Parts: sequence; structure tokens; C-alpha cells
Amino acid sequence: MVSNQEFIIGIDLGTTNSIVAFTEAEVPDDQKHDDWQPEIRVLNIPQIINAGVVDHRSILPSFIYLSGSHEIADKGLSLPWNTENKTIVGEFARERGAEIPQRLISSSKSWLCNVLIDRNKPVLPWDSPDDISKISPVESSSLILQHIRDVWNHLMASDDSSRKIENQEILLTVPASFDAVARDLTLKAALQAVLSNVTLLEEPQAAFYSWIDASSDQWREKVKKGDRVLVCDVGGGTSDFSLIDVTEDNGDLVLERVAVGDHLLVGGDNMDLALAYSIAKKLADSGTRLDSWQMRGLVHSSRKAKEKVLSDPATEEHPVTILGRGTSLIGGTVKSSISRDEIENSIVDGFFPSCEITSLPIKQQKIGLAEAGLSYESDPAVTRHLANFLNHQKNDAEDSLVLPTAVLFNGGVMKSDNVRKRIMGILDSWQTNDSAEPIREINSDDFDLAVARGAAYYGLARRGKGIRIRSGLGRSYYIGIAASMPAVPGMPVPVKALCVASFGMEEGTGINLKNREFVLAVGEPVKFELFGSLNRKKDTAGEVVEDWQDEIEEITSIETTLDGESGQFVRVTIEINVTEIGTIELWCVSVQDDQSGEDNQRWKLEFNVREQD
Repeated sequence: MVSNQEFIIGIDLGTTNSIVAFTEAEVPDDQKHDDWQPEIRVLNIPQIINAGVVDHRSILPSFIYLSGSHEIADKGLSLPWNTENKTIVGEFARERGAEIPQRLISSSKSWLCNVLIDRNKPVLPWDSPDDISKISPVESSSLILQHIRDVWNHLMASDDSSRKIENQEILLTVPASFDAVARDLTLKAALQAVLSNVTLLEEPQAAFYSWIDASSDQWREKVKKGDRVLVCDVGGGTSDFSLIDVTEDNGDLVLERVAVGDHLLVGGDNMDLALAYSIAKKLADSGTRLDSWQMRGLVHSSRKAKEKVLSDPATEEHPVTILGRGTSLIGGTVKSSISRDEIENSIVDGFFPSCEITSLPIKQQKIGLAEAGLSYESDPAVTRHLANFLNHQKNDAEDSLVLPTAVLFNGGVMKSDNVRKRIMGILDSWQTNDSAEPIREINSDDFDLAVARGAAYYGLARRGKGIRIRSGLGRSYYIGIAASMPAVPGMPVPVKALCVASFGMEEGTGINLKNREFVLAVGEPVKFELFGSLNRKKDTAGEVVEDWQDEIEEITSIETTLDGESGQFVRVTIEINVTEIGTIELWCVSVQDDQSGEDNQRWKLEFNVREQD
């Protein structure tokens, strides 16, 4: 954290929509004598909403449209900060892409976690014709962040370069289930957008922080000691589950995140597709069949209808228009409509069916060959995934199921009262104790803006100006180091265990073992072993354990070749960071003089310890 940062900025880089919230990092000079309280505000983002028309919106749709040459009139894509702009990001990209889907890039965030493709290669728009230039998932995510950067600098820093977004503290949210590679690629996209000082934060935690901020001091009256809060976050591309326990420390309520779910690629995108097929069936029954090109446009039109109906209680029906193909279509378009009941029934019954707590996601038999693309869940039933998640949260002493006592919903789908009521009803049906209190819903004030607002609040909490969710490590962690001793025939070199993160070490904290030096092998294949212990809770970072076989167990290992001259050994110290997203970053920092005059060389190793816990 840089001490002179003026703003804390929370960015929700969403699958469907992106939002920016911000607050002052310190008391403004003109209010130092007042009873100042930080206020979290949402940034209204200028964006093209039609050719030649720019408007400010609180939500930036996470869509990119790659326009063809001469497709849009000169200056039709001009932005206040770039009159020669050629990139369409936001609402106009979404609307234009619904008409010409082969030029539209959507769900960039979901592509970042697709292990079946090279996410640094130009592959998007996926399955588009060869004559359309493509970009990588990293670049497409970066373009959205670049737009946010340019908006901030135009609105907030046009007269003062110190207020540029590059100089502020940025909290960028990711799904709790993102793996280490997807997180690194998210940071890479941020760096390509020239965003520095970036910290990643889990989206469900950010949603909970937003609830704390909205509740002010009354949050202690809405939850009590012993509560277990389920954060159920169903977004455009993913479904995330987290559990937060309410405990007590010296008479004060304390929040502790105790579990996160698997990465589930099921969300609003799946629902849009289901609605599109429902509309296509109605059209087919009336004699109009759509081809694959029209279906892609219909999916985007279905999303617009879903969002309008779920966000506006007064809308009972929404028109749907698809561009025609061929001369038989009157006016060159196909028109239909979808009602509120059709939308809610399709979503509630299809994605949130009633099930037992013992239910498991249905595994369909795989077909030998499949199209490359996003790896969606084979079972779209969010409730069965939720049952599977909760089934893994057992009481250690009794091996019994521990259900949440309260639920905080997040994500645009949760605007539907019927969806929330269905989930709450299913959770109540899983209760085995007849005397247990009903599981209650913790009300959210905004399902769209909560993650960005919560990210900004977390920035305040890091500075001691808010409540922070504890998420300390559930065990002590160690890295294996080879003992320095003469070789003995038939005896492998003994491995000692260097404690790099002690039991309970808080996420978002770090430590520097600068008083101890080690020797790092570079330029050739080497192996790093990570160990853990549930029993050794008093070991501190930097402590070396020699006799550890009975209390410390091997967890995972990394085999890699670190940059450097082959066979070279470098003297290093070690810096350890436990990140907010459940990884241990191990930095080996050279203590040898660098002849180039640059900063000492650093090598990074990263272990995802949350998956192990």
C-alpha cells in the first residue's frame, strides 16, 4: 500500500457487467475538522450507447464488439478522451453484438479460466469467421479495464495527474473458485491496462463486505455468535458459494470465512441459452426455424429480456427481435416475446429444482468428441451443486451436517423473489432438527453493485477503518529445504521443514525473513515441496523443524526451472505473502549485487493452500 494514495477503488470485473466503486483513502483536507465518515460511491461510466451517442451509466456491460471497416460512420465511436477511438466496449457493444454476434466478445472472465485453450492466444470471438481479427481472453479483459482506466483519468484526474488510477489503491474482484492461473491472468490483464497497486479479492467476500457497509453498526444486531452465513453468488458466468462463521473474541463479534466452493461454470449465461431455446421452440411450432447464426443473436436478446424483467417488477412481457436470414421473412426480422412467468419458471424450475441434501450433481456420460469452448457444468441445477458443497461441511467432532443459519444472496439472478424463495425453501427442507430456527435471509440492498462497493469497503478495512473478515490459515505450512551436510553413500540428503506460514496467519498479510539467507538453484529443473501440519500450531514463520515426519505431511510440490544461468546457486532471503484469495506467495529475493544496477532479482512460487484446506 502506498501511503499517499488518495482513493480506494473497487472494480467488479464481471462476466456480464463491470462496476466501479470508490472512496477517499484518507480524510480530505477540507473536512479534517468535521466528523468525517468515508462514503463509498459508484462511478458513472461514460460509454457509447449508440453510434455517435455517449452516456454515463453505473454499469459497464462486459462486452467488446470488433467492428468491421466502414461499418460505423466516422467519429461514430468517438469518446470524450479519444476522438479516434475504434474499440467498442459496453452497452453499444452488447446491443450491436446481438445483431451481429460473430463480432461480439462476451464472458471474457469465463474464458480466463478455460484450461483447454491458450488464454494468451487470439481466439475470441470464439468460432467466428477467419476474416475477423481475433484477440486473446487476456487482451479482451484488459480492454474492459482500459476503458475503466480511461474513464477514471478523464473524470477524476484531468487536472491533477496524482489522482490518476495508476496511483490509487485498486481492489479487483475474482470468483472465489478461480485457480492460480486464472488469478495470474487477471493480474496480467490489469498490468496490460497499466493498472498497478492491484489486490485481488474474492467476490463473495466483497458482497458480504458491502452488506456490512450498508448495515453500518447494526450488522451486529442482524447476526449473532454461532451464525454461519452462506453467501450464494450466482453471476453471469459462475456460481460461487462461501461460508462465513460469526464467532466471538473478547466479547466482540468476529467474522471468519471458513469454506469456499468449487469453480462452477453455471450462471446467467446458461439461463440465457435456456430462454433462447424456449423462444426458438415457440417460433418453430409456428413455422419459423432459426439457424445457428440467428440463435447466437437470440441468446443475447434473451439476456436483455431476462435482465429487464428481473430488474423491473412492472414488466410482465418483453419483446424479442432476431435479424432475419433470407427473403421469406417479413421486414427482414423475426419477432417474438417472452413473459415474466416464462422467464421465472424456466429459471426457477430448470436451475433451482427441489432436491435432497444428499443429492449430487448429475454426471452425464461424455461424448468422445466435443467442440472446444467453455467447459460448462454438465448439470445446470445450482441447488444440487449447493447440496454437494454443504455436504462437505461437516462438524469435525460429530461428523454431522452443519447447515447455514443465514443466507446472503448476490448476483443479478437473485433479483427474482421467486428464485430466492425457492432456495430458502430448499435449505429449510434440509433441516433435520425440528426445533431449529428457520434459516433467514440477510437482505442485500443491491444485487448488481454490491461486489464493487464491498471491494472498496475492504480497502478501508485494510486501513483499519472497517470490519475485516478473518480468514486465517487452518494449518501451519512449510517448504522443504535440503540440509547442508556431506554426501553419504545410499543416504538421500535430509530435508528440513522451514515454516513459511504459521497457523492462523491472516490472509492479506505477509512476512519477510530477511535475517536468514538460503541458497536457490536456478537455470535447471528443481522441485519445491510444500508441507502442512494441523498439529504444530505454535511454529512461527522462519522456524526450521528437523524431526518432522510424525507431525508434518507433504501436501503438494512444484517442479520448475527458475530463470538464471544453468547450475548457478544464488543467495536469497524469503518473503511470504498470504493473499486474500487463498494462496501462499513465496518470493526468493537475491541478496547478491546486481551488476546492472537494477533491483535485486526475485523469483516467485505460488501454492494454492485453500484447495488443500
